[in-house]
Amino acid sequence: MTMIKRKDGFSGERAIVLPPAIIQEMEKDTYSSVLHITDIGYYPKAYHHYRERNEPINQYVFIYCIEGGGWFKTGSSEHTVTENQYFILPAGAPHTYGSDESNPWTIYWIHFKGKLASSFAQKQDRPIEIRPGLHSRISDRIELFEEIFRTLEMGYSRENLMYACTIFHHYLGTLHYIQQYRNVKKDESQKDDIVTAAIHYMKENLEKKLSLDEIAEHTGYSISYFTNMFNKRTGFAPLTYFNQLKIQQACKLLDFTDMKINQICYKIGIDDTYYFSRLFSKIMGMSPREYKKMKKG
Repeated sequence: MTMIKRKDGFSGERAIVLPPAIIQEMEKDTYSSVLHITDIGYYPKAYHHYRERNEPINQYVFIYCIEGGGWFKTGSSEHTVTENQYFILPAGAPHTYGSDESNPWTIYWIHFKGKLASSFAQKQDRPIEIRPGLHSRISDRIELFEEIFRTLEMGYSRENLMYACTIFHHYLGTLHYIQQYRNVKKDESQKDDIVTAAIHYMKENLEKKLSLDEIAEHTGYSISYFTNMFNKRTGFAPLTYFNQLKIQQACKLLDFTDMKINQICYKIGIDDTYYFSRLFSKIMGMSPREYKKMKKG
């Protein structure tokens, strides 16, 4: 029997569960039977998130923790999961996983099946790190996830399903062949540019609350030297610039998605919707709702 224990819903959560009839059609299709999604979601700060499946399911479970922590157990093996780690639970095996009680995880998750599923899941049943760096492409990968989600939100036409399968194949490829994925956009001319490195680090961590100390430490310089360099180059203090990037991302989400305000808050690392509205208004000159209304008009 499958046991499910958790708080009813997480603020800002999103999820799509594909209907069984749609999944059956994908399993019959020559193209989608190779690799396809059955469930997909995003849980920000998932307090009390817990799953225990004593009866195995026939899907692989992918979980990518971008903040906070958690754990999972398969058989006699138990692992701790920290931010910037992912893992894939094998199909057909009992498993249990949950969020850390004091520092709950924020996760992207996908259940998937297909003839190639086992190949992508091979040796992924342990925490695997994806550390932000100058040449990492974490934000690009998150955008791939969002594209899959938005495509499935538009309905289950064959074209939508095939496109989602195609993106998902690429998504797993960015993890399986991570160095090749990073090398595609590597620009050696930016290797020693600490301001570029800092801005890239900010973009890779829009869903987090970075401190000035953390950003400076990433560049390898003292806070005073880094702040001075950043101000000279951009004309802004580092954290002010970081907030501008967050609001820029919020505008994109308001423009191109149907996310609610509280969902967008979590996507840019802000828990307080009132603070988000004040910050948005300060930078954009109007509230998020006014901005959304203006764009629709």
